[in-house]
Amino acid sequence: MNTIIAFIFMFGLLVFVHELGHFIFAKRAGMLVREFAIGFGPKVFSYRKSETLYTIRLLPLGGYVRVAGEDPEIIDLKAGQHIGLEFNNEGKVAKIIVNNKSKHPNAHVIEVERVDLDHQLLIEGYEIDESEKLQFQVDRKAAFVMDEMETQIAPFDRQFSSKTIPQRAMQLFAGPMMNFILTIIIFALLGFMQGVPADNALIGDVQENSPAEEAGFVAGDEIVQIEGNPISTWEEFQQIVQRNPEQELEMTVQRNDEQVQVNVIPRRIETQDIVIGQIGVQIALEQSVWKAIPYSIEETYNWAQLIVVNLGKLVTGQFSIDMLSGPVGIYDATDRVVQTGFMNFLSWTAILSVNLGIINLLPLPALDGGRLLFVGLEALRGKPIDPQKEGIVHFIGFALLMLLMLVVTWNDIQRLLFQ
Repeated sequence: MNTIIAFIFMFGLLVFVHELGHFIFAKRAGMLVREFAIGFGPKVFSYRKSETLYTIRLLPLGGYVRVAGEDPEIIDLKAGQHIGLEFNNEGKVAKIIVNNKSKHPNAHVIEVERVDLDHQLLIEGYEIDESEKLQFQVDRKAAFVMDEMETQIAPFDRQFSSKTIPQRAMQLFAGPMMNFILTIIIFALLGFMQGVPADNALIGDVQENSPAEEAGFVAGDEIVQIEGNPISTWEEFQQIVQRNPEQELEMTVQRNDEQVQVNVIPRRIETQDIVIGQIGVQIALEQSVWKAIPYSIEETYNWAQLIVVNLGKLVTGQFSIDMLSGPVGIYDATDRVVQTGFMNFLSWTAILSVNLGIINLLPLPALDGGRLLFVGLEALRGKPIDPQKEGIVHFIGFALLMLLMLVVTWNDIQRLLFQ
């Protein structure tokens, strides 16, 4: 039960923060945000405030912010179509009844000849069986009513495509950016709560029955030399140990006010066909408010770099698609992490957050990176790409991503069943 709660909280937080970035910068640019959704599929919960519908949906596979003009509009009025009109106190069209007009007996029914809801905000048409053309001015916040569901119209200046290239690019980049910010915040919290790794090779904990314990290392020892060579950082110490499995190493440690010679033989560890040495010690942690922020930025950068390198290996074939994990695999990993403690769960959340940010920046259709690519192409060409063609590319990309998700999920299930 703890794992389920933790997974829902973690996944909801990552998606919420990501979509909040898109939402904030869409609003700042004056775009009409139709919906802020967590999840996909049927609605579980919905709440409308002002012009935006906030929803939680059944399938926890992501989320979206639906901005007017970012995708083709759902409702498109055609010449010859019969619609009903309802008016506000100013005599402007407030509601456009697309179907079920019988449920709106007070609506003025006309046959459409021409509609411009982008610039002129007007509807031209005829009353049924009449020849006199009528023209109706449409309110900027008028709504379509289809199947008794209202959708606010979007004048061109409220649409995604009407905004400048920097505004559109920022709106698309804001989602991944918020994931990076969340990662930095979480690592900073971890730094505040449990401390920041020491700058030097200072031992904080010695594992029981480890080579380090057998050799006589104690917490608080600082490694200053290995085989007569000076050591100034934990990374230097760690690299030497990893490169020398089952090889005796002479180390000089600073213990209180004296230097002590310690000989240790790193244990041989094999992982993914790689052999390394380990002696069973952990770096000391320092309680420092001032070091927590730089530490969090560095950790975020290191994890981002690792993820990018592994993605590169996936492209070059060094990693197989079988090594990818979907929601099922992430849930299984979360289950194991939750059992190791809250701090590790926070760290796992931070890692997934930066991972989500980077994946969304990949230049693939339907992802933020793919949409940014089209904005960049527009900047180079000096004119936008046909929205219909772009929409088809994103639709195909989304379908392929869903197919990949199914394949990865099936691999996750097989690993869990037959491991």
